[in-house]
Amino acid sequence: MTRTAKLLVIDPQNDFCDIPAELLPTLGGQAGEVTETPALPVSGAHADMLRTADFITQAGRALAGITVTLDWHPFVAIERTTFWQDAAGKEVAPFTPITAADVAAGKYLPVNGERIEPLSGKPLSARVIELLGRLEAAGRYTLMVWPVHCVAGTWGANIHRSVADALAQWERGADAPVIKAHKGEYFLTEHYGAFEAETPLDEVPSTQFDTALAQGLTEGVDTLYVAGEASSHCVSASVDQLIRYRNSGKGIVLITDCMSPVAGFGAQADAFLARARAAGCETLTAAQALQRLRAN
Repeated sequence: MTRTAKLLVIDPQNDFCDIPAELLPTLGGQAGEVTETPALPVSGAHADMLRTADFITQAGRALAGITVTLDWHPFVAIERTTFWQDAAGKEVAPFTPITAADVAAGKYLPVNGERIEPLSGKPLSARVIELLGRLEAAGRYTLMVWPVHCVAGTWGANIHRSVADALAQWERGADAPVIKAHKGEYFLTEHYGAFEAETPLDEVPSTQFDTALAQGLTEGVDTLYVAGEASSHCVSASVDQLIRYRNSGKGIVLITDCMSPVAGFGAQADAFLARARAAGCETLTAAQALQRLRAN
């Protein structure tokens, strides 16, 4: 019996990839000045993307569908440096954790925090304290301030070239489009997972659980292969959300050499993989996953 398989690729974007200098965009050709560099490169991600691209190419029509999620952010948003200032009015450094208590105490403040946030009608600072409190109450994360990355429409938000080429080739062979799902467009919620923001808001539909996306990846699908960046954050959150939706990880295969953790978050990635296996997910290398796919 033929089994149906799909692939989910989480955030295979330039800003997350440690792309070698010789492959970066330049002004005036090969010898020109580099014009773009990754904002938040994950060590090993470039090699992950090469393996992901090869998996897509080798799998071809054995994959019934491919979905790619994309961080798609504004330039100024709650999880990035451009949103925050310290008590002295200076920009907050990347990788600074910020709590609701920090904001209430004035240690860190939103830039122009007294302006009214339209959806709530509250001053921005008050709204931020409320939303950070909700984030912390959920028990998964404290807000982390990241470097500005994956701004909608920029080079950093584009799909890694090798993966983009493989996706285009797959579309030609399959005569079907790759589904691309944007996340992170609302500026007051962190949005690691593919399916919902870390603080879903009733008044912002894009932050709520995307049931249609989850159904498209799981209904009538025997095996869902998962690759992408980073295993410590967006891959972890996405798979956790999907497991909660299905009450099981059965049928989900994590391609472990097509994902890597953010530096300093290896323990979180290891904990995620252990949690996923306990829920019924499998972990395979790209070569093993391809062998499994072809056998079906």
